[in-house]
Amino acid sequence: MASSSSGLFTGKSTSSKLKSVKLLEVLNALEEEESGHSREEIFIAPPKNAAGDFTDEDSGDEDGQRGTHVPGNVLHAFVVPEDSGTREEEEEELQLQPAMKKQKAVVEPQRVWTKRDICPDFSSWTATDPHMEDLKSQELSPVGLFELFFDEGTINFIVNETNRYARQKNVNLGLTAQELKCVLGILILSGYISYPRRRMFWETSPDSHHHLVADAIRRDRFELIFSYLHFADNNELDESDRFAKVRPLIVRMNYNFQKHAPLEEFYSFGESTCEYFGYRGSKQLPAGKPVRLGYKIWCGTTSRGYLVWFEPSQGTLFTKPDRGLDLGGSMVVKFVDALQTRGCLPYHIFFDKVFTSVKLMSILRKKGVKATGTVREYRTERCPLKDPKELKKMKRGSFDYKVDESEEIIVCRWHDSSVVNICSNAVGIEPVGLTSHHSGANKMQTQVHQPSLLRLYQEKVGGVGRMDQNIAKYKVKIRGMKWYSSFIGYVIDAALNNAWQLHRICCHDAQVDLLAFRRYVACVYLESNADTSSQGRRSRRLETESRFDMIGHWIIHQDKRTRCALCHSQTNTRCEKCQKGVHAKCFRAYHIRLTGKVHWTERIFCKVK
Repeated sequence: MASSSSGLFTGKSTSSKLKSVKLLEVLNALEEEESGHSREEIFIAPPKNAAGDFTDEDSGDEDGQRGTHVPGNVLHAFVVPEDSGTREEEEEELQLQPAMKKQKAVVEPQRVWTKRDICPDFSSWTATDPHMEDLKSQELSPVGLFELFFDEGTINFIVNETNRYARQKNVNLGLTAQELKCVLGILILSGYISYPRRRMFWETSPDSHHHLVADAIRRDRFELIFSYLHFADNNELDESDRFAKVRPLIVRMNYNFQKHAPLEEFYSFGESTCEYFGYRGSKQLPAGKPVRLGYKIWCGTTSRGYLVWFEPSQGTLFTKPDRGLDLGGSMVVKFVDALQTRGCLPYHIFFDKVFTSVKLMSILRKKGVKATGTVREYRTERCPLKDPKELKKMKRGSFDYKVDESEEIIVCRWHDSSVVNICSNAVGIEPVGLTSHHSGANKMQTQVHQPSLLRLYQEKVGGVGRMDQNIAKYKVKIRGMKWYSSFIGYVIDAALNNAWQLHRICCHDAQVDLLAFRRYVACVYLESNADTSSQGRRSRRLETESRFDMIGHWIIHQDKRTRCALCHSQTNTRCEKCQKGVHAKCFRAYHIRLTGKVHWTERIFCKVK
């Protein structure tokens, strides 16, 4: 459906009638999920020609546009109920696609269900991760970890494409890799220091001036670079791909994320949302997410939240499901295919009822992959379990289960605060454990029985949620009105989250939290590009890697004697960039990181002025 549609409609599974509703009514309907109503989401189709030149034009500044303060034409959409099967624009597909010849439906063999526990035949997990051991031995700093993803090849690629796009517009931009890193540093810094307008970073007013940004790059230069940032050659775009403008970046990021991902047994698959309030794009409004309006991203993560693989959703109009699965199930299979590029190991994937079906479990089992997920009743292929109404009359902790004889797939229905259906091809009922449950009537904790597959699912399924939580804390705030500008911020945030996850694994002795990690990277990139000729006294800065970056360190004379930062005796010389008193004899040692072995910073070239 084009974004120029004439109204906002709601689609119900029980009726094909469309009626006009207001945005407030839609939001209220989405919030009613907890009270038993089916969840719904707003879907807005991308522009018809997302690969066209017009999608590069900057239509204004998004500063200050938040929440539901969106233009009217953004709200022209379908509201699609979650129980519509694929949770995508099925009704829209019926309207827009040409009539096709009816094909004979493939008759699936009827499954035979038996009351017994599952007997999986998967091998146990014995894989080791030599790549992670290598990363630990390198003792990489936060900047080094971040540059595993935004590596030299990726930085040079963005520089070349940006300069190419500027030349196509008859602008001699002359962007360098160092300047691009400075721009990245400002974007990262905006996640924890944000102003209503980004130009306030450069204002001379004492209440807003930020010397670190102002010293690193001029305002107009930043605005010029930011307006021409580009990630693909406009002459080689795939018009069938709505994300063609960022497809090369997606491919590079997926490659780097998978290359450096921790090799683990347990992974989560789910949906994330990239915030976007602009006029164009494939936007959705999912309930229960930190971000309520934006692009939907299919994500595969480790159980701790490291993003291994991602793909922006384009809907069933542009992403055709295969293998007889719906769109969500097809994305799970693509994630598994990406995992198996590192080896056909017995991975265990967890996902929710949006994706789970008995057919998906069967396909993953044939690939040698374990899977567990909650499932909707109509996707259990007529598994004869106890009726939910009957199960609700039984005491909490009661459950019923059946196993498919041919493929060892178990479906379990468990009664706790509500009735939950769960399906697995690898984990069974035994051993049945106990879990605490708060009783509202008695106002006390009670113990209820919990099957093994429920317990493991609750422990391992939250990887995507953890990643969303980390990104939402300090996400990039600076964004333009290009439809893909906010997506670039999402990629930067995801790369920082992954770098921090690796930091937690590799650095057991000197771990820092996510905020300190992001501040470190931002300060290094900004100070490395600082205008060392700027006058005036600078305030005390964080001790960052810019001390060891081999760029712009000059020893100069100072009138007032201060203590040497290394030997602490009096000196009348200092480092012009670090603004620290340093003897000439201490200058080299001060700018070399000492780790008990020869470090790469031994190659530092210090100049005397």
